[in-house]
Amino acid sequence: MARWLPRSTDLTRFCQKLSRVKTLEDDMMQTSFNRCLSTIDLTLLGIGGMVGSGLYVLTGTVAKEIAGPAIIVSFIIAGFASLLAALCYAEFGARVPKTGSAYMFTYVSVGEIWAFLIGWNVLLEYMIGGAAVARAWSGYLDSIFNHKIKNFTETHVGAWQVPFLARYPDFLAAAILLVATAFISFGAKVSSWLNHVFSAISMGVILFILIMGFVLAQPKNWSTQEGGFAPYGLSGIMAGTATCFYAFVGFDVIAASSEEARNPQTAVPRAIAFSLGLATGAYILVSVVLTLMVPWHSLDPDSALADAFYRRGYAWAGFLVAAGSICAMNTVLLSNLFSLPRIVYAMAEDGLFFQIFSQVHPRTQVPVVGIVVFGLLMALLALIFDLEALVQFLSIGTLLAYTFVAASIIVLRFQQQKVDVPTPAAGGQPNPEPHEGPSSGELKEYESFSDKLQLVDRDKSKEQREPGQLKAMFEPYLEFLSDFYPGEVVTVAVVTLMVSAICLCSILVFGNTHLHLPTWSYSLLLILFSLGFLLSLLLIWAHEQQRSTQTFQIPLVPLSPALSIVLNIYLMLKLSYMTWLRFAVWLLLGLLVYFGYGIWHSKENLRELQPQRVSARYVVFPSSSLEERVQPVQPSSQPTAGLPDTDTSDCKR
Repeated sequence: MARWLPRSTDLTRFCQKLSRVKTLEDDMMQTSFNRCLSTIDLTLLGIGGMVGSGLYVLTGTVAKEIAGPAIIVSFIIAGFASLLAALCYAEFGARVPKTGSAYMFTYVSVGEIWAFLIGWNVLLEYMIGGAAVARAWSGYLDSIFNHKIKNFTETHVGAWQVPFLARYPDFLAAAILLVATAFISFGAKVSSWLNHVFSAISMGVILFILIMGFVLAQPKNWSTQEGGFAPYGLSGIMAGTATCFYAFVGFDVIAASSEEARNPQTAVPRAIAFSLGLATGAYILVSVVLTLMVPWHSLDPDSALADAFYRRGYAWAGFLVAAGSICAMNTVLLSNLFSLPRIVYAMAEDGLFFQIFSQVHPRTQVPVVGIVVFGLLMALLALIFDLEALVQFLSIGTLLAYTFVAASIIVLRFQQQKVDVPTPAAGGQPNPEPHEGPSSGELKEYESFSDKLQLVDRDKSKEQREPGQLKAMFEPYLEFLSDFYPGEVVTVAVVTLMVSAICLCSILVFGNTHLHLPTWSYSLLLILFSLGFLLSLLLIWAHEQQRSTQTFQIPLVPLSPALSIVLNIYLMLKLSYMTWLRFAVWLLLGLLVYFGYGIWHSKENLRELQPQRVSARYVVFPSSSLEERVQPVQPSSQPTAGLPDTDTSDCKR
């Protein structure tokens, strides 16, 4: 029986496969895409991704059914939490200017399986986002024609009464997705030009809504006679915040497009900051005028803004708003269809997803196969699913991606720069670990002179500590932590911080309602998990970070990412249990794809299997001074006549 059990070495090797990180190229600006997007292009892509159905549909839905006029507070909290996540995306997008967004950021810092699961969820996020916007687009166009399209479809095709499915098949939504897919296939410049046109019209309509809305505002609509400002209380505000996150998911299109930016180191952070600031201001101001124009309980969830103008006697204004909202939703459709194939391309390029999706068209320089296949899948979702069910499902994938990107920022900041130590040839001796010092009478080989020069001189200069090492001021008190490798304690502390955050948020959300905890145990658990969270945060802070780089860096690390983590987890737990159930089913499907295909075809897996020869090594002689004991050993350019070609860079005493 024991022989069928896996050995400890096999389990260790398997866990190492799951946690391996992506090896980045030396020249990260080299790409098969066309680097043609400026800061303005990226900013308008971000605005187009955020200002769409969230502004024209979710404002009415959340205000009427979840939060009331306090939707303003929901948008402020959601905007703040999104800002913390956006700053993390901005740092990663500047440091790693590669397509892939949250998937790529997780892969280079946390590990392969987590990166795949994040990428798998981001795929679902973009598919659902595109399908939800297409249905909203269809609903608004239908409202212009007095719902004649809906009535015709229900009469001649029929209506369904199935949970989570639409009442009738939305052929118009599917058709607009197919048309948008065709335009995206023409290349990044065509997509950017279309986005500019629709964004300009959308911003003009928003400006009109704000001016007319404040003219028609009636403060009595916030009075107690109409239910008050926050009729659903604090729980309604927080539940509305979780749903309002759908409004801000579009900013990661900027990070996903960083491989097509001309100067991603500066363009990506600026575009994220500009687009998120403008979008948050638009959502807050539109929510104010909407709930002041008409009572919040009388809003039409399907077309709140247009219906509000119709009811105030401005039919022409309602028609203008409906037409403008369609242009805004076009930008969101373009944003989703622009980003999704690039995420798929990044996963396929790394070998974690099917290789056919890594093909780039030689003329348009876009992944055409991914665009067509996932455009068809979006159209199918829009044809049969209900908008509200899709939006709830969308929020959980977005929040999970934000959480892992924030954790990745902490890990990356306290992580040493990785040295690519070559794999020895078959039958050779393995190279020593780069962090180990040379022992007496032993030779150490390293690929980089500067790496080894820093390592051999580490003991002589304690003042200049490397990232992940304990700060000198804490060494007398936490001396036992000095025995760990740099970054190891930080990684454990990040895991502890996330576990503490999950437990803390679970008590806050379910302690009084589902668990029915007595007051003393509720307070005790809150204190214990809060202490665990704070101690983990302090332990991370007690270690050295990477020194400032020329690219953008999020301030107040690890505090800012930690706040993002706890806010995202709290909002995830506010979602319904059915959303979690569907999410678990999707994760199981993703694990089947990963263990059935991705883990075996991963480029990192192939890199481990293929031995590499080193063209130059640096040999360290431990018995001499630093200047004398570091000598380069170069292989001979040509083999000696009559002798086999051997690796002359092998070390000998």
